[in-house]
Amino acid sequence: MQEFDADLVIVGAGMVGLTAALALADSDLKILLLESRELDPAAQVASVREQQGAGFDPRVSALTVASQQILKSVGAWPAMAALRLSPYTDMDVWDGEGTGHIHFSAAELHEACLGHIVENRVILAGLCDALAQRPQIELRCGVEVRNLSEARDAGAGLYRELELSDGHRLRARLVVAADGALSRTRQLAALPMWEWDYGHHAVVTTVRTEAPNRATAWQRFTDDGPLAFLPLQDGGDDHLSSIVWSTSPEHVRELLGYDDADFCRVLERAFEHRLGAILWSDNRYSVPLRQRHARRYVQEAFAAIGDAAHTIHPLAGQGVNLGLLDAAVLAEVVLAAVTRGDDMGSLRILRRFQRRRQGDNLSMAATMEGFKRLFDSRQPLLVLGRNLGMSCLDRLGPVKNHLVLAAMGLAGDLPARAHRPVGD
Repeated sequence: MQEFDADLVIVGAGMVGLTAALALADSDLKILLLESRELDPAAQVASVREQQGAGFDPRVSALTVASQQILKSVGAWPAMAALRLSPYTDMDVWDGEGTGHIHFSAAELHEACLGHIVENRVILAGLCDALAQRPQIELRCGVEVRNLSEARDAGAGLYRELELSDGHRLRARLVVAADGALSRTRQLAALPMWEWDYGHHAVVTTVRTEAPNRATAWQRFTDDGPLAFLPLQDGGDDHLSSIVWSTSPEHVRELLGYDDADFCRVLERAFEHRLGAILWSDNRYSVPLRQRHARRYVQEAFAAIGDAAHTIHPLAGQGVNLGLLDAAVLAEVVLAAVTRGDDMGSLRILRRFQRRRQGDNLSMAATMEGFKRLFDSRQPLLVLGRNLGMSCLDRLGPVKNHLVLAAMGLAGDLPARAHRPVGD
């Protein structure tokens, strides 16, 4: 019988790869995590705590309630909460080209909050803290996958062989690509992709405003792209926000070229002074925005999750949430197969994961693309129509609340780990 080095090899120890590994940790499966960077899980919380004194990570995620439940279920949330979380209770969205406006409130849903704005390094630290308590998961750092074989039949099930950059070869019953948007593992598996450029880059930074952020996520659709102010909390300080400004590459170059004072004045005007003066800006960074979506997420003994399978426009902040749902659903499908004694690497099994996730992910990508195109248009009738539509929707409480529940990740075919405990 074929000897396997691991039941599962997960390539990429980022937020999604770590979540997938932790969601499978209580099984008898032998799990190996491969990561190209050097990563010391036991040191991550202390390292991030030390970094926090220097300010916020410019890369933040708007975690839904469903993502919160997944991160709680894998043991990451306590360490995250001990570092820094920024719950938000409201969302305020308006059209900069007209009078259209819509407001979402947790109070209307009798919820404590709509979600949390969390620095990516805090999420990663929480997951690393959970990993450090799971010695049954092997983490191997400083290695990359150089070659990936086709699926082979060992008689007792399918497997793949991986050749690593350190010269080692591994055999695994299932290989999971979680190594990001430019996934080398996905490329080695030759998964076909849909891909196109949004024509936008995003400027990200942290700013301090004259008025408090009121635990509100603000988004204005400007004439050249959406501008979001995401509320941050640092102790009792609620005058900080993380901004994501999606705009043309030419405008991004202009924004990056300003000195801090001029950038703050330009940002104030673009944001229509909703939070008063912009008093300070941290370093600014530019991120190119590109749509990618795998036409298939799975092959025999292979699956892609998170950004390795799909990336979308950040205007709704759903990217990492979709990836965490991928991880939780894949773990659920694999564990169910193992319990039944099925081959976890068979297409019949892995297509169950694909059916549950690809449709939802494509729907979210299409919705974001539709919003982008709608708000990019300056045709007078379209501008009038979208403004009237936003204002009408704001007055339709039940419809609006259904939309915000979906945005909180509380609708659709959710994995068990995304459900809140009864009475919570």
